[in-house]
Amino acid sequence: MDITKRFDRLLGIYFYLQSKPLVKAQELADKYEVSLRTIYRDIKALEHAGIPIMGEAGYGYSLLNGYKIQPIRFNEQEALSFGVAEKLMNHYLDKEMAMHFGNALLKMKGVLRYSDKENVADLESKVLINKKKNFLNENVPAALATLFESMVKKRQIHLKYKSVENNLQERAIEVVGVFQEGPFWYFMAYCHLREAIRQFRLDRIEHIRLLDSKYTQELLPLNTYLEQNKKVETLQTIRIWVSKDFARFLHWERQYYGFQHEEEINNGVEMTFHTTHIEYFARWYMMFADEAQILEPETLKQSVVNLIQAALKKLD
Repeated sequence: MDITKRFDRLLGIYFYLQSKPLVKAQELADKYEVSLRTIYRDIKALEHAGIPIMGEAGYGYSLLNGYKIQPIRFNEQEALSFGVAEKLMNHYLDKEMAMHFGNALLKMKGVLRYSDKENVADLESKVLINKKKNFLNENVPAALATLFESMVKKRQIHLKYKSVENNLQERAIEVVGVFQEGPFWYFMAYCHLREAIRQFRLDRIEHIRLLDSKYTQELLPLNTYLEQNKKVETLQTIRIWVSKDFARFLHWERQYYGFQHEEEINNGVEMTFHTTHIEYFARWYMMFADEAQILEPETLKQSVVNLIQAALKKLD
């Protein structure tokens, strides 16, 4: 038996138990890629070492409420991950959530060895993440934090929300969950105005406030509603030809628009996409239309024509 490997696993199991209210044995077995029998032995070993673990096989395990020990230390790889974590969170989170994350990260950095602190500081100075576009409304810096608090406390939210048509509407909602798709943050919620589950985009929030009113609906898990949406929406196939010289510039961004596969043909690249939003795709296509050609469908061609005509009218 590898004593070092088992020690690392026992320590890992302890910290995993410390981070969650209840953990099933199968979850631990999957995480550490060992058998259930091994996990049962590890739990017994931790109990014999004086760790107050509650629960039993078949139900789940948790630490006695309030029991904590400080982590011994982070290894070098874990410490270096702090060097980019804060920059990434500042890029993807709104102002208030980024501040909370920064405070938590500061506490974790406090237990690092001096040499690791120096390495992290050095790495931070060499990592730069440019924010090309702000996909959150800077005038509503606490949007994500308010959504998270709503879900935890099961309290409704009052929104002033700008629709696709640019109309400002007031809504009371019960948040199901938050997710990111492409460059945007979205959230699913029960809308009292529409009396149905609706999807919202975070950057369209103009005002957000947590209410005292509790949830009134029995909400299903977020994945359930996302899967239901996929079944309702009809996927459309799009085929475009892009010049070979320009195709390489679309390599990363195309993933956000339902890219499926590509084939080199006629000194260019034929790309196939699946999408439910033709107009959304058309707006993206306009960015490189002079280097491309629409093969199908006709509805995409018409959407591009409509966008061009609307743009020309504004030049008059």
